[in-house]
Parts: sequence; C-alpha cells; structure tokens
Amino acid sequence: MLKVTKITFPGLFPNLEMEVDSVAFKLFGHEFPWYAIFITLGIIFCFFYTIYRARRVGIIPDHIIDIGIVAVICGIIGARAYYVATSWDSYKDNLVDIFKIWEGGIAIYGSLIGGAIGVIIVCKIKKLSFPLVADCLSPSLLFAQALGRWGNFFNAEAYGAETDIFCRMGLQRMGSAYTIYVHPTFLYESIWNLLGFILINLLYKKKKFDGQIVCMVFAWYGFARMFIEVLRSDSLYIVPGYDVWYNKISVIIGFLFFLVCTTIIVVQLNEIHQGHLLPLTVEGEPVKGEPIFKKKQKTPASDATADAEKPSDTPAPKSKTEAKKKRGNRDDKT
Repeated sequence: MLKVTKITFPGLFPNLEMEVDSVAFKLFGHEFPWYAIFITLGIIFCFFYTIYRARRVGIIPDHIIDIGIVAVICGIIGARAYYVATSWDSYKDNLVDIFKIWEGGIAIYGSLIGGAIGVIIVCKIKKLSFPLVADCLSPSLLFAQALGRWGNFFNAEAYGAETDIFCRMGLQRMGSAYTIYVHPTFLYESIWNLLGFILINLLYKKKKFDGQIVCMVFAWYGFARMFIEVLRSDSLYIVPGYDVWYNKISVIIGFLFFLVCTTIIVVQLNEIHQGHLLPLTVEGEPVKGEPIFKKKQKTPASDATADAEKPSDTPAPKSKTEAKKKRGNRDDKT
C-alpha cells in the first residue's frame, strides 16, 4: 500500500524537505516498492562481484551462479523464518500469515544464516572450499546491505529513538501534523557498511588464510550493529515487552559475530606467525591464475635432486683405455 512520509534533516540540510513514497511505480495493477528494488539491486551486485572474485582464484562463473540461486532462496526462507520465530506471538493464532512475506517481516541475520547454509550445501556438492567461496562472496554483502537500508528510508522505518542530535531525521506521516525527530539508524548502518566494503577490498590482497575475509566482514558488521541496534526503536526482543538493550536479539548476535570472528582471525594469524600454518601465496592471489592457495616449501630431498641435475664444472673422469692411449702417444714422441 502506498505510504507517503515527509522527511527532513534540519541539522544537516535546513532547507531540504522531501515527500517520500514507499512505492516506486505501478505496473499492470501491481505496486513495486522501493524496498524490493534496492534488495534486488543488491542481489544482482552480489552475483557480479562474486563472479569477479571467484575467477581470480580459479572458480568458474557457472559454480557461482548455482551457489547464488540456492543462497538467495535459502536466504529469503531464513530471513522470514527468523522474523517469524522472534515474533511468534503475532503469528501463532493465524499461521497462514507466516507465508505473507509481501506484507513485510524479514531479518538480516536470518538471511545470512539461511544463505550460508545454502552456500555450504552447494560447495559440498561441487567439492569447493567453503571458506574460499565465502571470501569471494562476503564483501558484496556489505555493499548490498548498505544499498538495502535505503529501502528502509523510503519506507520510513528502521529508525532510532527520538533525539535532538545534529544529524536527526524528521518524520511526518501522511495525514499527521506532528513531526518526530529520530536517529537515522538506517543511515548510520548504510555509511558504516559502505566504509567496510571499501576498506576490506583495499585489504583483500593482504589476506593470509582462506576464511579471513568473511570473518573480517562479519566482525565489521557485528561490531556496528550491536551499537546501532541499541538506538533502534523497532527491535526484536529475547523476552517480549522487556525494553532494555541487552534484551535485544540483534545486540547479542552482533556481539557474538564480532567476538567469534575476531577470535578466529587472531588465532589463525598467530598460527601462521608461529609457523604452524602455511600462509597463502603472495598478496593472497594464486600465481598466474592457477588455483594454488598455499606457498610451496622446498625440502632437503628436492634440493639434493636439483643439485644433482645441475651440470658440474669438474670434467668427467676419463676411461682407462683413453688414458693408456694418451700415455702411448707420449712414449712414441719421446
């Protein structure tokens, strides 16, 4: 249903006033909301970005397309299932509403969990390394999420508590004369994710082990989300009706993402530093496009073989017959 909201940013742009429609356009009697358009654009970007990264490590595009299709389906199911599970009181008396996803109600963490399950399944079938594929895919999720948050902007949702901070956002609903000023948490998260996407891409070639990039992505996202969620006014709670920050599901999950992923990175890098694990090839890229992911080390045996194959500067010993013949020639001359 069309929803028009007047939005302002008086602290940043005093003269700016926008009337925002939640629906982008109508076609053949069907409404196409901005939220769906931004989500679709994010999915398309993920496909192209992952194909680009995968080619550099020897994974063919057909595998990525298969992975993407399954991941999108599992991600949508996971996003809806997560939301329904954490809002069960709204659905327990009318189970048919569970399937009405077009009425809203999805969650990013459910999408990530469902999508990850889908990627693991396809990697298992195609005998691909899940950490390697996850490294190729995960940075695009930050960009897609940064893009998707602007769908929340057009829906005038996912905002925070009322505030008078300099970057506050004014919201005036259609038919209402009252304006509230709130934290634009959608904007905070969008900017943070965009910065993360840029930074992680700059550091991509410096990765030391497969799985490092995906851990960096989720640590980056989880760190910000646990703080931004504290400001949100539409959070999902562990115990419904108990409005404290440590009861918010996304705060807890964000903290766990940050803690677990940071721990994995520190432990793995320490193992490499101690010499217990082999690092990846130079700058994290395979040599000449070959799917080689670890440096080769020479063994004493291979060094000995190589030395044996080198031509020697010392002349080969002569046979006894040649030696006698040479002595005979010298005697005749004498």
